Amino acid sequence: MPITTCVFDAYGTLFDVAAAARQAAAEPGRKALAACWPKLANDWRLKQLQYSWLRAVADAHTDLWEVTQNGLDFALEANGLSHDHELRERLLALYWQLATFPEVPAMLAALKSQGLNTAILSNGSPDMLMGAVGSAGIGDLLDDVLSVEDVGVFKPHGSVYDLVGKRFHCRADQVLFASSNCWDACAAAGQGFFSVWVNRAGEPMDRLPWQPNLVLSDLSGIPSIAKAS
Repeated sequence: MPITTCVFDAYGTLFDVAAAARQAAAEPGRKALAACWPKLANDWRLKQLQYSWLRAVADAHTDLWEVTQNGLDFALEANGLSHDHELRERLLALYWQLATFPEVPAMLAALKSQGLNTAILSNGSPDMLMGAVGSAGIGDLLDDVLSVEDVGVFKPHGSVYDLVGKRFHCRADQVLFASSNCWDACAAAGQGFFSVWVNRAGEPMDRLPWQPNLVLSDLSGIPSIAKAS
């Protein structure tokens, strides 16, 4: 069936999760962060993801904001910056204002011009997501922002992906789902979505029971793919 609905993961897919550390590192007086910000950003993101998975399998759900703070605390300590409490608060504040990747606004606008539904499906809590969407100015390009808080478990639990069909009254094979996380794109394929992995870093494919339908280096090709489907 033709694609009617295009759904996107948020963090790392639409929003650049390294932007907070990058921006803070460029500010005056941040010499220590400037020397290590790429590693700190990677440590932060990796622990954020790992803690979400561990909470999901342990049935110990909390919202992503707590998980994000836990991940940052690990990253700060791992990079010798746990003493800098002002830096911690600055990084957390910047996380609410993450920039989108450059192609995102035009890509979403093109999908809307084609008459397609557009939405976010994210591990993020509603307030985090609305803060990011508002800061990036893309709210008028999205029909909805769907959060795992509606089901109380993080992706890749199947109940999260079910939120799309319930909201848009569509079949799984009418949904194009894009994520920068290979495991997320794989899980979405397992749920029957036309799944796109946005592999910006050129990483290897995850070894999972499913694979995405398509691998792209950015999101700019999504409108043409959706139109052709």
